Amino acid sequence: MIERSRQSQRLRRLVSRNPVVAILGARQVGKTTLARSFAASQSRSVTVFDLERRQDVARLADPELALAGLRGIVILDEIQRRPELFPALRVLADRPRKPARFVVLGSASRELLRQSSESLAGRIAYQQLSGFSLDEVGVDKLDRLWLRGGFPRSFTARSNDESLEWRREFVRTFLERDLPQLGISIPAATLERFWAMLAHYHGQVWNASELGRSFGVSHHVMRRYLDVLQSTFMIRTLRPWAANIRKRQVKSPKIYLRDSGVLHTFLDIASMNDLQRHPKLGASWEGVMVEAIIQQLGVRAEQCYFWATHTGAELDLLIVDGNSHYGFEVKRTTAPRLTPSMRSALSDLRLKRLDVVYAGTETFPLASKVRAVAASRLLSDLKPLARG
Repeated sequence: MIERSRQSQRLRRLVSRNPVVAILGARQVGKTTLARSFAASQSRSVTVFDLERRQDVARLADPELALAGLRGIVILDEIQRRPELFPALRVLADRPRKPARFVVLGSASRELLRQSSESLAGRIAYQQLSGFSLDEVGVDKLDRLWLRGGFPRSFTARSNDESLEWRREFVRTFLERDLPQLGISIPAATLERFWAMLAHYHGQVWNASELGRSFGVSHHVMRRYLDVLQSTFMIRTLRPWAANIRKRQVKSPKIYLRDSGVLHTFLDIASMNDLQRHPKLGASWEGVMVEAIIQQLGVRAEQCYFWATHTGAELDLLIVDGNSHYGFEVKRTTAPRLTPSMRSALSDLRLKRLDVVYAGTETFPLASKVRAVAASRLLSDLKPLARG
């Protein structure tokens, strides 16, 4: 089993400080494994409720009665199926001496689980779990992570064909079963077509009107479809950063499929040979490196932006950490160089540092405050910014 030590440490910290901790992430991303691994390391008693099992749902018919007598760690898996449990958790979280700590697992964003923030304000902490990260699998497995993505069963499959078959089934099940269980009524075929279309826009600026014309619906409908995939952790949108400069700046977000393996499923890429010859090679590399940088830095989604002007200057990823701005450019090349666009970003955004992540083997300076960072050295040369 691949060790997820950073995630385990963070979960331990959050549980020690908060009566309720929510682990949120896509289906099949490893939330249950992480929670059970954490529980197994505890000396306290552990009780698990799987809300996809009818027996466990029946046990929680009266949640306060069922949960009040429990001690230690209580895990509630697939909490999005029973959001009415949150008011009961609020009552239990307010008890003196906190006899139990609750770990709830959900496959929907905080927005879809709005009742948690309303009922548990000040009592709940959130941990978002993505697929395997580069520090978990090691840089020697970078190509496998890039091709197959980070879903554990996809990454650890015995062959590329088996991995692709699992991802195809995952997409089908997600559309036909998981979304309806969240109360989302968009037809599976419609959303699959939209998702496939987004795969071809991966790494580009969102243009709802253009996509709407291609799809034959209004831009409002396109926005709703995008929100569904974003709130279920399938899509990452980078918001545009607006600097106080005299240049016209792009004001629409940039779109990525969060998991490179799912991207390759929609692009019908089954092997590294297919990937190396595909016209979306550069965009795919950019996406997997953006995810790797975000995970390695340990930053939150609200700290992540991109920047572009209508005159052509742009920055793939901007991280805002307090008053400090860090810039990242991703290049699928072995010979990175400083460009006028990078100089413009460095000056206009007042970057503390600009890193050019490239497909080489050495990290070296390109200019003052600018360095080329080899993807193979990302773990050693890029230090986390997160503080707890």
